[in-house]
Amino acid sequence: MTDLKAMVLGAGFAGQGHTLALRKAGVHVAGMASRTAEVCRRVAGELGIPRSGTDWRGMLAEIQPKIVAVGTPGGTHLEMISAALDAGCHVLSDKPLATTAGDARTLYALAKTRGLKTAYAASYRYQPQALYARELVRDGALGAVFEVECVSHYHWPALMPFGWPHRLETGGGRLNNNFTHKLAIVQNILGGQILAAMGECRNDLKRAPVGERVHDFREYIQRTVSPEAAARGEWAEVDSDWSYTVLARIGDRAGGIDGSATATFRHSALRPGRNPDYVAVYGEKGTLHIEGAYVQGDMFLRTSGDSWVPMAIPQRIHNALPDDADPTQRNWNQLVREFVNDVRGQGDAGYLTFRDGWITQEVIDGVRSGKGWAGLPEDL
Repeated sequence: MTDLKAMVLGAGFAGQGHTLALRKAGVHVAGMASRTAEVCRRVAGELGIPRSGTDWRGMLAEIQPKIVAVGTPGGTHLEMISAALDAGCHVLSDKPLATTAGDARTLYALAKTRGLKTAYAASYRYQPQALYARELVRDGALGAVFEVECVSHYHWPALMPFGWPHRLETGGGRLNNNFTHKLAIVQNILGGQILAAMGECRNDLKRAPVGERVHDFREYIQRTVSPEAAARGEWAEVDSDWSYTVLARIGDRAGGIDGSATATFRHSALRPGRNPDYVAVYGEKGTLHIEGAYVQGDMFLRTSGDSWVPMAIPQRIHNALPDDADPTQRNWNQLVREFVNDVRGQGDAGYLTFRDGWITQEVIDGVRSGKGWAGLPEDL
């Protein structure tokens, strides 16, 4: 079923993933645009996309797609998404929606004014472990949930080549690219809204060596600059956050802060931790522990005594998701399936939209300001 035509902006990891997800949803991907003509031509050729180039505005006018998928770094999103919305396109955007809450709000307001569908790809909320945890919480296995704890320590090399992850204006930082997923996961598990948040973040890197230009996000670690080359070469200033601590209150707005759960998000990118990353949900009846920062590991439930009971994810949850061995691609596939069904008028399954991207950016801006607790808006 190819009644819809799409254009993809970006030829890196997200652009390729969005292309595959759109096709799986029955959408014809008619063109791909990226900053580097040679790379875009190669990737488009490998994916069988008929049009490619760097003139994304010209391609947008010529192709006239119904859907535009934006998989470029966050610093480009305001311009590209605004143009797509002005052209009457429904838009899928990878995270972050924008580099500031003000810009994210502008994009959400524009889409709302135009009456267009939008999707925000903080897509690890579709992990089978997260979906099962949501069921357990909803069905009362933990009783009232009091706290959620997300702890991760990734080992990103300090000598990875300078690029967009190192600058806030280009969409870099771990709040934009790590916290966004974890907040979406916790919201999905709890089924609540973000009522208030506070926190702090740190730039522990300061400078990064300038190396070979990286086009695909997955290649940053692979192309780490050697200490010898870094000592001889040029360095660039880094201003993005590499660690953060965020506290959020998540719950039903009608119930107020007192009835909400406290969620703690702790992340460090430059130093590995001794203990594995995890997400834990604490309730009045017990604790649910899920291994992995993005809930990709084993699940255990402890409700009485000292025993942790392994929890097997029901097969029906796996069966309801797209069949793809790669979790990132599977999660994109599920989001795009729900988004495209909504564009076709087949119903809204509750996927994340630009409203969620804007609210998340409000949290991030508040954390970066370090001003303490701040309430979050519900809508415009």
